[in-house]
Amino acid sequence: MSSREERIGLNEAVFREVNERIEHLAETFDLRAPLDLICECGDAKCVERITMTTAEYEEIRSEAHQFAVHPGHEYPDVESVVARLKGYDVVRKNKGVPKQIAEQTDPRSS
Repeated sequence: MSSREERIGLNEAVFREVNERIEHLAETFDLRAPLDLICECGDAKCVERITMTTAEYEEIRSEAHQFAVHPGHEYPDVESVVARLKGYDVVRKNKGVPKQIAEQTDPRSS
C-alpha cells in the first residue's frame, strides 16, 4: 500500500464527511439555496469551494466511490473523471487503496 494513495483516500474521506454535515445542516434548517461545499480532492491544503444543488449532491453520494472536486483537482493515477459539470467535476475511484478507503469510510453505508 502506498502511503501517498492512503493519504489521498483519507483526505477525500474527511472532505466528504464535512460536506455530509453541511448537507445535513441545510436539510435541518430547510435551506433551499444551492449547497456551498468544499472540494473533495486528495489535497489536504485545498481551499477551493464548489456549489451544487441538493439533488446533484445526492446523485454523487449515491456511490461510495464518487467525489466532487474542483476542475483539475483529480489524481489520474487513483481516480477517473466521470462527469464535468458547471463548476466541479465528479471523479470515481479506481481499484486500489483509495477505493477501499472510500468504501470503508462511506457514512451512508451500513
